[in-house]
Amino acid sequence: MTDPNLSTACQMLADLAARKISARELLDAHVARNAALHAKLNVVVATDLDRARAAAAKIDDARARGEAQGPLAGLPMTIKDGIDVEGLPATSGNPAFAHRDKHCADAAVVKSVRDAGAIPWGKTNVPFMLGDFQSYNAIYGTTNNPYDVARTPGGSSGGAAAALATGITPLEIGSDIGGSLRHPANFCGVCSLKPTWGALSLRGHIPPPPGFYSETDLGVVGPMARNAGDLRLLWNILRGGVREKPRAVKGARIVVWDEEPGFPLARAVRAGVGRAADALADAGANVERGSPPVSGDELMDVYLSILMPIMGLGLPDPLIRQFEAMRESDLAALAKGEENAAAGYRLRVTASHRDVLRAATRRQAMKDKLEIFFADGVDAILAPISIVPAFPHLHEPTFNERVLDVDGAPVPYPAMLSWIALATALHAPALAAPAGQTETGLPTGVQLIGPCDGEDRLFDFAQALEEGLGGFRAPAV
Repeated sequence: MTDPNLSTACQMLADLAARKISARELLDAHVARNAALHAKLNVVVATDLDRARAAAAKIDDARARGEAQGPLAGLPMTIKDGIDVEGLPATSGNPAFAHRDKHCADAAVVKSVRDAGAIPWGKTNVPFMLGDFQSYNAIYGTTNNPYDVARTPGGSSGGAAAALATGITPLEIGSDIGGSLRHPANFCGVCSLKPTWGALSLRGHIPPPPGFYSETDLGVVGPMARNAGDLRLLWNILRGGVREKPRAVKGARIVVWDEEPGFPLARAVRAGVGRAADALADAGANVERGSPPVSGDELMDVYLSILMPIMGLGLPDPLIRQFEAMRESDLAALAKGEENAAAGYRLRVTASHRDVLRAATRRQAMKDKLEIFFADGVDAILAPISIVPAFPHLHEPTFNERVLDVDGAPVPYPAMLSWIALATALHAPALAAPAGQTETGLPTGVQLIGPCDGEDRLFDFAQALEEGLGGFRAPAV
């Protein structure tokens, strides 16, 4: 029997519209699933159930009167705790933000789903200031991977991905500057979309500090779901409408990129890329091996040159030490959005402005090459996401001193940035989709990278992967 919590969001909406289930009942089912799994997984870290239940009752009453409903009317949702929700301000795992005024405004993306009738009811866990490939912090503790609780669900949207995989939520909204949408989707067997840079507003995203707003280069917010159809649904809500209808995969040109000097990759992950390539070929796509027209070394140099000043990464284990070195009074001022503290924050993250400008010039040359690459007939690049499947919890030593095991070889932890760098640094969209599991039952996925503003075509390929490989497989929690 199918678990109703793991039904598609589209099916849940159809059942709500047909009054087979009420919004109140659907909300309660998801809240109950979280309660049953909280001690084991620690996924949802804050809730506003009074407001959510009132919203559900209002939708049920309006539906009973035959009133028009929004496209997400009655669908419960959780939201990553780096994104403000009215009544549930983002902490981003930072103790300095743990006691923010609850009367914050919805982030722009949250307003979009609430206006469509969705019911945000909880926040999902993240790492400190969203700066890790795992999800743990001093406020809420550690979130576990539902496929193996000794392992991480990824970061920084790790709680979001685990919530999707376990039926705690049908849809989520995450963010990405270092793979934070894609790594968790990969580790938890779900889907996510890192949109073209600038496609969706970052207003209400923390960082930067509360009360300050900037469309930071590289960073994006984007949808997460268990399957391609639900992901497309949420993407269309967030961007304000449908632009392109689904198209056939037959005849599309896909370049498989899973070899790059200096980019490590575990055999189990490479096998997933192979399965995905075969599935796309079986669907009629023209699949070939190749690589994007940029050097991996130069790509990483440019990416890190832009990323480090944004994240305040000027010192070893930079992000954490930056905040730990600040006086408690300074952190409190940041939490309140006081101008003097924010000025200091801006000074830290713009210290390497000249280097960033140089990197941006080099980056533009690579963007031009990638644009020509796609214009010459390539529809998408099929690539790995993470260098390994979900790895065991690894909180010590510092970020830069950690080491991952890649088929028995020690690899520096920051190498997790390798395969996600192309889409992030060059502002391209990348859709993460499941590509089966390892021999030990851990999910492994792939990313489909397309030209800027080419998100719609990526959904076609993700749908073909789902049909060929079976898509999401629920964990046995």
